[in-house]
Amino acid sequence: MGDSCCNPQSMGYIKKIVENKIPGIYVLSLKIGSNLIQDMENSFFMNVNDQVREVCSQLAKDPHLKGGYNAMGFSQGGQFLRAVAQRCPSPPMLNLISVGGQHQGVYGFPRCPGESSHICDWIRKTLDLGAYTQAVQEHLVQAEYWHNPLKEEDYRKNSIFLADINQERGINETYKKNLMALKKFVMVKFLNDTMVDPPISEWFGFYKSGQAQETIPLQETSLYTEDRLGLQEMDKAGKLVFLGVEGDHLHFSEEWFYTTILPFLQ
Repeated sequence: MGDSCCNPQSMGYIKKIVENKIPGIYVLSLKIGSNLIQDMENSFFMNVNDQVREVCSQLAKDPHLKGGYNAMGFSQGGQFLRAVAQRCPSPPMLNLISVGGQHQGVYGFPRCPGESSHICDWIRKTLDLGAYTQAVQEHLVQAEYWHNPLKEEDYRKNSIFLADINQERGINETYKKNLMALKKFVMVKFLNDTMVDPPISEWFGFYKSGQAQETIPLQETSLYTEDRLGLQEMDKAGKLVFLGVEGDHLHFSEEWFYTTILPFLQ
């Protein structure tokens, strides 16, 4: 959110350190749009389903990836890449690493990254007014993973992205089969996160339905107990990896990244 594929202080930096540490690795940093400004703007205003289609097209056309690839998504990129895994099995995603992704969505924007604070003030007002209206859903990225635990029926019925990939309106067996094909699904939660509400969404947990105080872990959600997405089966097979790291949202040390994340890419 508010970032681009190639910012030398964020995604560009990650690409560089992965390439430095794993000689010969091919790293594709996804760009949505024809330039970096469009890429950043699209993180707020381009329908996520269209973004996923664009990414699937980029991956399918890249000859370096035809034998399979590892995917790493940061913040909202985590749940967007999970949608890629579920919807686009070719080329095959081998491991999915979600760094601070919000897999059960968010119910609040306590804080915003960097220079985007004025946009976030506007986003908050828009979400308060009508997160689940068609116009807002189709044109505001953050509304597409807005999950109001006090209005679960509105969320299930009208969320055009998250409710779909989380099987809230019925079971898409293809989504389930494709996600279960992953070797590992790694979820990183920031233990002092002040940007994601609730932070447990980074481990696929959420607020207990009907209120916004008490949270429950993934294993107590209906998504897991009914195994609508195959997560229970994956968990029992050791395919789900839950990692916690001290720090605020997307704050981690190079050493932690090298020792904890890089092994999943090798």
